[in-house]
Amino acid sequence: MDYLLTEEQKMIKDLCRQVAVEKIAPIAAEYDEKEEFPWPIVKIMAESDIFGIYIPEDCGGMGGGVFDLAIATEALSWGCGGISLAFAATALGTFPIILFGTDEQKKKYLPKIAKGTIASFALTEAEAGSDAGAIKTTAVKDGDHYILNGTKQWITNAGDSDIYTVVAMTDKTKGARGATAFIVEKDTKGVEFGKKEKKLGIRGSSTREVIFTDCRIPRENVLGREGMGFIVAMKTFDYSRPGVAAQAVGIAQRALDEAVKYASQRKQFGQAISSFQGIQFMLADMAIQTEAARAVVYRAARIIDSGCKDISRISAIAKTFASDVAMKVTTDAVQVFGGYGYMREYPVEKLMRDAKITQIYEGTNQIQRSIIAGNLIKELKKK
Repeated sequence: MDYLLTEEQKMIKDLCRQVAVEKIAPIAAEYDEKEEFPWPIVKIMAESDIFGIYIPEDCGGMGGGVFDLAIATEALSWGCGGISLAFAATALGTFPIILFGTDEQKKKYLPKIAKGTIASFALTEAEAGSDAGAIKTTAVKDGDHYILNGTKQWITNAGDSDIYTVVAMTDKTKGARGATAFIVEKDTKGVEFGKKEKKLGIRGSSTREVIFTDCRIPRENVLGREGMGFIVAMKTFDYSRPGVAAQAVGIAQRALDEAVKYASQRKQFGQAISSFQGIQFMLADMAIQTEAARAVVYRAARIIDSGCKDISRISAIAKTFASDVAMKVTTDAVQVFGGYGYMREYPVEKLMRDAKITQIYEGTNQIQRSIIAGNLIKELKKK
């Protein structure tokens, strides 16, 4: 489909697709099995300037927007949804700095990220998942510093990231309005990491606890201002959710490609199973759903890049629809493969495992539907 990409965007798509096909896909199963962080791929992406795609030009990046990020994430996720997170989850950790950082913070951290330094976003806790306002991690002011204590859970890239954007409570009496966002560096005294989680999918990505014990964070590392932490988190998700959606589209496209290829080769009753109408209809529906998801994601990304202020609903729609499609298409791909699809020797069972997380992280799809419905009701009240 022609989505009217600029020449630069076509170059981004082609470059990331090349990396996915030549470098990521051949080793995806190995990293899934070993559950290792893909440092060789990170190096390749860094040398190819992929990490700088969405970073402002005056901070060493290419100056692209959410659409450029989505194009890159989709292409890389075709190779492996887990390995692509070294790039995509770094964007999640970086958006708070892009959106709320001071000029000094941007100049200090964004050029490093553009060159391949990994970042993480640390919001989730054991008792604060969908209820982000229930975080227990605290930051107590002490002169020109804040003392950070608490534990963040299920943090993508944790342990491998050098830069963390962290949301902590500076005033518990104010609820969500008492949260503040900070930039925390990995080598800060008191920063430790829990065990690497054993996961259903995205095993080529690290997921760990981040533990803060009496960490002294300088006041200049506050993002925005004190009390803006919840706003920083929600606005970040508005910008980052199309990235999750693009990851889902990349996974779905790979599943469709593998299913079409297999159906054309697999013979039953003396002919390729692609000649059977039942299989043809499955493949057609997979293609329809994947293309529809791509269109929704691209539209959402373009709306965000246009400067539109009210983006929560379109961002949530893109994330919800694309991730649901990824789960459906990968499940159907396994069905097309039959018994072979259930075996690790073939790629579709991994795609199905990788797809599931896109319905969960950065806000479950149930939370997304609440956001969408809430926006609809709010708009009605304005009329």
